Amino acid sequence: MQKIEGKVWNFGKDIDTDLIIAARYLNTSDPKELAKHVMEDADPTFVSKMIPGDIIVADENFGCGSSREHAPIALKAAGVAAVIAPTFARIFYRNAFNMGLPIFELPESLEIKEGESVSIDMDAGTITNTTNGKVYKFIPIPPFMQELIAAGGLMNYAEAEIAAQEK
Repeated sequence: MQKIEGKVWNFGKDIDTDLIIAARYLNTSDPKELAKHVMEDADPTFVSKMIPGDIIVADENFGCGSSREHAPIALKAAGVAAVIAPTFARIFYRNAFNMGLPIFELPESLEIKEGESVSIDMDAGTITNTTNGKVYKFIPIPPFMQELIAAGGLMNYAEAEIAAQEK
């Protein structure tokens, strides 16, 4: 698996799916349209400040609230490369992997500050704050979940499996 590297944007505790993508935008499932409004209610300027490849670092319980798949779709479509938090809501956790959005459970996530840069090595199980050199070990991601991320999500994974079986 490749490394993920990017600039950090911090968000707080209990960032729910309505803060990730507000319900008023759920009249579409177009990822490009959703991406324009990602994190809008948490930080109205987020989309204009971040660049594809940036990483969200948050406090505990990221993705709580409704079970909408739009939340990880919007984050991924906006170019968020990964989300790091001490804990994730279980439904968001599964939806993120199903959509191919890498997320990492790191109890010390709040030590990583906005504007710093990190490098995530899934194979080594480390997150390195490249701004100050501190290295963290994250809770390992099961191999199958890593396969989902590598494939770009569950649908891509399933399509590849079906194609392989048809050969």
